[in-house]
Amino acid sequence: MKLGDVELEWLGHASFRIKTKGKTIYIDPYQLTNPGKANVILLTHSHYDHCSLTDLEKITRDGTTIICTPDSQSTATRIDLKIDLRVIESGQEIQLDGIKIKAIPAYNLNKKFHPKTEHYVGFVIRIKNTVIYHAGDTDVIKEMQELTGYGKKGNTFIALLPVGGTYTMTAEEAAKAASLIKPTIAIPMHYASIVGSSQDAKSFSELCKKQGINVKILEKSS
Repeated sequence: MKLGDVELEWLGHASFRIKTKGKTIYIDPYQLTNPGKANVILLTHSHYDHCSLTDLEKITRDGTTIICTPDSQSTATRIDLKIDLRVIESGQEIQLDGIKIKAIPAYNLNKKFHPKTEHYVGFVIRIKNTVIYHAGDTDVIKEMQELTGYGKKGNTFIALLPVGGTYTMTAEEAAKAASLIKPTIAIPMHYASIVGSSQDAKSFSELCKKQGINVKILEKSS
């Protein structure tokens, strides 16, 4: 999917590739089949399906910037290359050549998999007038209320929301999150791999459209 100077691809599960301004950004690379090298890699937390050493080694080169949570740091340091490793926590922001990357809390409310005390994150990536929110592994949480403003002032606000349930929001919960943050476009993720199915993405789309929220279900890229 291309919006202005930003090209966004879903690589399956919670993994995405963003191409912009001559840079390639990966988020939570997992089970990649035909990837190119990365300028920037973002890791939301250390679980194997979000922080995979095998996949990191496929896309990392000397000079790649890896922005990760503290719990992901030990995996990233195992890469035998000269990387630019930056540890980030909720509320912190890093700027790279005009691209702003902010960490947002991500946690479960009624599940044990992603407790708030572990300080896992999602990311808000701002590229000119395009804002991309990758929610990470989360439920509908109060901190999402702070994201509402990103869709204003002429911005295109894209929300990447997990819909597969079990470890994250269900389709119904993700639709509530979309209603709360009011994105320009909502895109389902975290399904059709470990948990969830294409039906979850379709249910999410139908629920969002009833609320007037635009949804795009992306085809998986290689």
